[in-house]
Amino acid sequence: MGHMLIFGLGYTARRIAAGLRARGWRVDATGSAGNLAFDDESAVRAALTAASHVLSSVPPADGSDPVLHRYGRVLTQGWLGYLSSTGVYGDTQGAWVDESAATGSGRRTARSQCDLDWLERGAQVFRLPGIYGPGRSALDRVREGKAHRIDLPDQVFSRVHVDDIANGVIAALDAPAGAYNLGDDCPSSQNAVIEAACRMLGLAPPPLQSLDQAGLSPMARGFYAENRRIANGKAKRVLRWRPRYPDYRSGLAAIVAAEQEPDHG
Repeated sequence: MGHMLIFGLGYTARRIAAGLRARGWRVDATGSAGNLAFDDESAVRAALTAASHVLSSVPPADGSDPVLHRYGRVLTQGWLGYLSSTGVYGDTQGAWVDESAATGSGRRTARSQCDLDWLERGAQVFRLPGIYGPGRSALDRVREGKAHRIDLPDQVFSRVHVDDIANGVIAALDAPAGAYNLGDDCPSSQNAVIEAACRMLGLAPPPLQSLDQAGLSPMARGFYAENRRIANGKAKRVLRWRPRYPDYRSGLAAIVAAEQEPDHG
């Protein structure tokens, strides 16, 4: 079996690591949930020497990629992967966008540059839309009273269940290098997702508000500054990947069903 080194064992990378370990892989990782400290160069370099595959989920910091900045010269593995963002495409005014589209025009210019840097190294770059899953979904925001419905009738987003990301990355271990969009089949408004979560929980939806009325943070407001639909045809064709949760309804329903299992938690 293979040996994966993951930089940044966060929410999504933990699911990837679990999927690999279930297949008999050895996984080392940096991050608070990992077994390596990012700044322990001797330990990280030893892990890089031993690893057959390297995946980074570390976002840009101070305008550059922390992993490439510190360890780029010793990244010599045959398989490299990077968890990027569909934010690299910028605003398409609701149009569909695939991996052939230009990047770098949106608000995430640092992410776009990191995306390009990894591609130039021959990595598989996974461009991810809004990520949700157990413990991090519209269901949680509704329960916590933090859900919003914003009066932007033409706003559309794509999203993906965290387990579908893990399955996509694992499906790509023997695939050609390049960019892959991993998103579900059903781009939709955030309002529709919040309303579905409310129905599943038997709660009334929050009031419809303008951006100003909602009092969102600058980061949250930025979420509404771009409007696009993410096409996943390349991942389906090349990786033979299919999302287990092709739309937000099936994904949210699976989370609710898991929470209701007797041994949950």
